[in-house]
Amino acid sequence: MNTAIVILNWNGAQMLRRFLPSVVAHTPAGSARVIVADNGSTDDSLAVLAAEFPDVEAVTLDKNYGFAEGYNQALRRVGEGYDSYLLLNSDVEVPEGWLQPMLDYMENHPDVAACQPKLRAHHTPTHFEYAGAAGGYIDALGYPFCRGRIFDTVEADEGQYDQVADIFWATGAALLIRSAVYWEVGGLDGRFFAHQEEIDLCWRLRSRAYRIVCVPQSVVYHLGGGTLPKENPRKTFLNFRNNLLLLYKNLPQRRLRTVFFLRFWLDALASLVFLLKGEGRSFLAVWQARREFRRIRQDFAADRIANLAASRLDPIPEMYSGSLLVAYHLRQKHTYSQLSV
Repeated sequence: MNTAIVILNWNGAQMLRRFLPSVVAHTPAGSARVIVADNGSTDDSLAVLAAEFPDVEAVTLDKNYGFAEGYNQALRRVGEGYDSYLLLNSDVEVPEGWLQPMLDYMENHPDVAACQPKLRAHHTPTHFEYAGAAGGYIDALGYPFCRGRIFDTVEADEGQYDQVADIFWATGAALLIRSAVYWEVGGLDGRFFAHQEEIDLCWRLRSRAYRIVCVPQSVVYHLGGGTLPKENPRKTFLNFRNNLLLLYKNLPQRRLRTVFFLRFWLDALASLVFLLKGEGRSFLAVWQARREFRRIRQDFAADRIANLAASRLDPIPEMYSGSLLVAYHLRQKHTYSQLSV
């Protein structure tokens, strides 16, 4: 499988110095090609690449397109000739042997469109990493979670999720996807800019009956939060707005009205929690996100029609049919193994 490992960089010269050496060292020649796509950086990222990584191909974009459209632009410039792309965050460290298990699994399972490795936290390598852990899922109201992470509860990796498993979404921090399928379903939605765009992409894949898996025999170490810290109001805005967008784009009609009714009150509750914690800007960000969603919702109507028309799998088995909020807060089910997914 001819693979392009594409690292999207924005003002990440220090990240490149810190993490790119492991990718170069542990990507055997002939198995994949390492490419850094610079997303309009204003720091010395390109100079660092030229001076310190002369053998790594650089793709230069004219401005910061965000994560989603940045990858679309970069992959178009990477060109044809690759069977698969591996979208890899610039803050991921990889050990020896990290890549081959995923490539082998994809080679032997043509019905699998995409996969991810097991993500461990770079700062606490005994534990899973928040952004992807051992594979992503979503509940009936649109709340994402992972094998190894539900809300803020992150489990230690004790081998409990070391089996290959079908998942709802694969993390954008290390996403291996067949190139033909990527473009078939439209790639990442650039209008998301950043956050939850990979969930939207994977929802489109699963609804079309493509499989997505986690291959935990492949392990990487993700720093996370390098661009926007978790408590940043901009991140709150993007997460709440984009979550509504992916629900609107992909949720079957029979469930849309009920889910959106419940989400209004749950988002209101979330904003109140921010306010009580003294995070006034995040309180405002929730309502700004909902206002922005209402403003641009019609721009996504054609996507919704196309997605529902192309859907071949309903319900999707990896969607948790209950409420994650109820399971977590009322039933005290804080780990994936305690859920019935």
